[in-house]
Amino acid sequence: MTVKVIRGGARDWRPYRFPPRFSGAASGAWQSGDPAELQKAIADGFQQGIDKGYREGLEEGRAAGREEGFQLGRQDGQRQGREEGKAEGRRAFDAAAQPLERLCEEFRRFAEGFEATRREQLLELVQKVARQVIRCELTLHPTQLLSLADEALAAMPEQPESLQLLLNPEECTRIKELAPERAAAWRLVPDERLALGECRVVTAHEEADIGCQQRLDSCMDALGSHLLGDA
Repeated sequence: MTVKVIRGGARDWRPYRFPPRFSGAASGAWQSGDPAELQKAIADGFQQGIDKGYREGLEEGRAAGREEGFQLGRQDGQRQGREEGKAEGRRAFDAAAQPLERLCEEFRRFAEGFEATRREQLLELVQKVARQVIRCELTLHPTQLLSLADEALAAMPEQPESLQLLLNPEECTRIKELAPERAAAWRLVPDERLALGECRVVTAHEEADIGCQQRLDSCMDALGSHLLGDA
């Protein structure tokens, strides 16, 4: 016989099974009792067996379902907990790192400013020392200005017919006193507009600045470009 399974809504249904019919041929039971009572006893026993089997199967299914659900829930909980823990740890790390990042940025700016200031001070110190050395050297050996004039004259494409060497009056006098022979080879002209260490070569067609200041400025520009350009 075909059993039709009914399902509906949220209510659980299970198929109904008819109890087996009593057969009087079994152990002579037909002769020893009422067939109806025997049939009822068989039906009751059959139903009890079905109910017991259903309860046991339901309980086993529930236990297995609970165990499987527990395992799946634990795995999902662990995975979700790890993900939430990582995210929370990341947020905590980012929050804790923000002050450190600001400190690093401030330190970087401070270090850059300190380095730039240090290079500027070094450049200024070199310039001051160079001026002192030049001043001291020209005080002891003012005739070195004549050597600069010789270099400038040698660099000219043609030797000029008329040439003047403009100097500071004080240095002009001292050169004539210390090296009269060399001074006689030049037409030295005192010029109060020139500072100590400055010198100009003037010809009929051009004028060249061969003083110490422009040479020092050129050197300091090159040094400053190297020091401050890398800052």
